[in-house]
Amino acid sequence: MMCFALATVVSAVSSLNVALPDLARDTGATPTQLQWVVDAYALVFAGLLLPAGAIGDRYGRRRVLLTGLAVYGGGALVATTLSDPGALIAVRAVMGLGAALIMPTTLSIVTANFPADERDRAVGAWAGVAGGSALLGLLVSGALLEVAGWSSVFLLSVVLAAIAFAGTLRVVPARDEHERKPLDPLGGALSALALTALVWAFIEGPQRGWGDGLVVAGFAATVVLGVAFVVWELRQAQPLLDPRLFRRRGFGSGSLSVFVQFFAAFGLIFVLLQFLQLVLGYSPLEAGAALAPMALVMVAVAPRVPRLVERVGVRPVGPVGLALMAAGLVVMSTMDAGSSYWHLLAGGLVLGLGMALATTPATTAIVSSLPDSEQGVASAVNDAAREVGGALGIAVLGSVLADHVGRLGPGMDSAAFVDGFGAALLVGAAVLVAGALFVALRAPGREGVAGEGGARPRAGDAAAVR
Repeated sequence: MMCFALATVVSAVSSLNVALPDLARDTGATPTQLQWVVDAYALVFAGLLLPAGAIGDRYGRRRVLLTGLAVYGGGALVATTLSDPGALIAVRAVMGLGAALIMPTTLSIVTANFPADERDRAVGAWAGVAGGSALLGLLVSGALLEVAGWSSVFLLSVVLAAIAFAGTLRVVPARDEHERKPLDPLGGALSALALTALVWAFIEGPQRGWGDGLVVAGFAATVVLGVAFVVWELRQAQPLLDPRLFRRRGFGSGSLSVFVQFFAAFGLIFVLLQFLQLVLGYSPLEAGAALAPMALVMVAVAPRVPRLVERVGVRPVGPVGLALMAAGLVVMSTMDAGSSYWHLLAGGLVLGLGMALATTPATTAIVSSLPDSEQGVASAVNDAAREVGGALGIAVLGSVLADHVGRLGPGMDSAAFVDGFGAALLVGAAVLVAGALFVALRAPGREGVAGEGGARPRAGDAAAVR
């Protein structure tokens, strides 16, 4: 049920993309408004993850999850009645708030309720759904649009949220053990504002230009707010997120691994969907279906990865997964206007396998680094690394593509698009290789992750940074 709730919000990140042409025709939305119908969700979602995870730790994860599902589903229901682009943007922001309450609590409920001998496999299943449901969302949305209008995508969200709400009431334990610690509202506000400024700058950079004054101001605000957050948290007896946690091998290497995985994955989805439709002539449904095998490999393999990690440790499995993802991108980067689906499938299956191998040990390393009472924060860090990485991947790979292509649509230079597509995927592959090298050097050994959880690291504590 936690995987179902997770898939409900993750699929919404990408599913609306295929409905944008219909939405623009029916509502008269401008290109900028369309962009923000998509991005308002991601912006609020990413910005509020860390405070939402902390709220779950302190006031009850089941209660916070139910609240998030109600907010998310209620927002989607309102969206089915709207025709004004501005109102849709506002509602998508509300849905992003609901998603921020949902996503970290699903993982923290899993880690807090499964016994130690089953926890890693449960986290593996969660990680597989986290990686694959964005792609499956594209397929389901494309199928809906074949028979109904754009509002059907929101209606699907209503149905999924209602099922998840009822299932949570039925199967998630009502008794929620947690400590009523102070919430650290200033730390939460600083983290939310810093992440929001960062994601906003990544979103607007490709549109306005990276040298635009507002974009530069967004990055500057991120630095100032981020430094203020670190200074504030280091001075707190019970901080929202102790920055020294990133000195732990599992926490630090796991966070970076998740970041580069979704940098590559979200950037790939962004440029590949355009390539499939504009160069190869796929319909939205065909484009979504083309990516489905990649998602199925992730969902099928990820729950089995913990057994491999038990045998050989985190250190070899994670880097191999990242390297396989890079290999898959390299294979797909050689596609052109005459490429067959088998060419795409070859690269996609390798990438899906690599992501399944990389995501599970990275997520396990993060959540295993903190005690049960702080699993909401650990889960939120995992999710924030994913969302910020994805936003940066879309911005960077999209900018590489845009540098090669003058405009999209009729009259577009297909050869230039193919060149830009290949260059963008090679950039993604290079980032994955760099991440693989870092994880190979910093990831804990076979016993390292288990040994890190528990106490919060203190300055000068050698054991905390081994």
